[in-house]
Amino acid sequence: QLQASGGGLVQAGGSLRLSCAASGRTFSSYARGWFRQAPGKEREFVATINYSGSTTYYTDSVKGRFTISRDNAKNTVYLQMNSLKPEDTAVYYCAAGSKGPSSSWYSYDYWGQGTLVTVSS
Repeated sequence: QLQASGGGLVQAGGSLRLSCAASGRTFSSYARGWFRQAPGKEREFVATINYSGSTTYYTDSVKGRFTISRDNAKNTVYLQMNSLKPEDTAVYYCAAGSKGPSSSWYSYDYWGQGTLVTVSS
């Protein structure tokens, strides 16, 4: 029901925009989030946005570089990633949750399959 796309290989300092399209149901009343998991590490919170797009939260390491946004008409959430660093390399997962914006993975009810982002130095 959630399909993440937009990952790829990019050089350090470059940009990518991830998309997470929903199908089968509308998530306009759900908070949406992005998480990532690097090789050998636990899944970590990246960014979240509330149902209307008026509230966003980011993990400290991406503040000022990443921007989460949503288009409820398209049932899609985006993650614009600028000034990418090698440490941003990970599989990025999108999620939707009914409990409001949260940095906790267990607050989300639906998950996409992940898209790989590789940042070369």
